[in-house]
Amino acid sequence: MANNLLKGKKGIIFGALDEKSIAWKVAVRAKEEGAEFVLTNAPIAMRMGEINKLAEQCNAQIIPADATSVEDLENLFTKAQEILGGKIDFILHSIGSSPNIRKGKSYGDLNYDWFQKTLDISGLSFHKVMHVAEKQDALNEWGSVVALSYIAAQRVFPDYTDMSHAKALLESIARNYGYRLGRMKKVRVNTISQSPTKTTAGTGVGGFDAFYDYADKMSPLGNASAEDCANYTISLFSDLTRMVTMQNLMHDGGFSSMGISEDIVDMISK
Repeated sequence: MANNLLKGKKGIIFGALDEKSIAWKVAVRAKEEGAEFVLTNAPIAMRMGEINKLAEQCNAQIIPADATSVEDLENLFTKAQEILGGKIDFILHSIGSSPNIRKGKSYGDLNYDWFQKTLDISGLSFHKVMHVAEKQDALNEWGSVVALSYIAAQRVFPDYTDMSHAKALLESIARNYGYRLGRMKKVRVNTISQSPTKTTAGTGVGGFDAFYDYADKMSPLGNASAEDCANYTISLFSDLTRMVTMQNLMHDGGFSSMGISEDIVDMISK
C-alpha cells in the first residue's frame, strides 16, 4: 500500500541488476511512494542485468557509472541533478562483489589484488559516493543515505571470506561519514544488515543454501525477504526516520539476537 512517503523526493539508486535485486525492489517501492530517481550501475553489470526493464517500469533514466571511479561518480551526480531538477534526497548503495568468492578462493588462499578490488567495490565505493556528493553539495538537508550490509561484518561465516571485511569497512564508513554529513547538512547515513537473501549476488556465495536455511531456523520471524528490505529502506528514506543516523540496523527477523533456537536444537538432536 502506497502512502506518498517519498512524494517530491529525488534520489539515486545504485545496484539494481534484475528482479531478484533488493535495489530493484527499492526502486519499485520508491516509485510507488512518489519519488523520482535515476538508476545507475557499472557498465558490465548493466550488460548482465535487466536494468532497462526497470527504468521503463519506473519512468527513470539510467546513468552508467563505475562506483569505484570518482570521475564516473562526478558525472553521475552532475547529470542526476540536471535530470531530476534539483539536489538529491536519498541514495541507495547496493553494491558488492568479490573476485575471490566468484573464483572460489578460500580465506587462507586469497588473491590480494582481488582482495583490494573487493574492498574498493564493496566498501570504499560508499565513501567515494558520499565524497563526490559532498564536494558537489548535491544533497538536500535531511537527506538519507543507505547501504546494504550483512552480519558477517561482525561474525564469522567461512565462505564469506573477504566480503566480511568489505562489509565491516562499509559500516565504519557509514558511521564516520554519518557524523560528517550530519553536522554539515543534517543528512543521515545508515547501513541495513539484511538476512541472507536469494539475490543473484547472494546465491553466488559458497554454502548460501546452508546460510539461508540456518538463518531461517534461527530467526523467530524467519528470514526477511527482499521486499521486506525494500519497505524498510523506504522508511529510512522518508521523513519518519529523521533522527536515525550512524546506525547498522539489523533487518533479519531476530537472527542477530539469538543464541540458538528450538528448531536448530531439534535438527541437531535428530
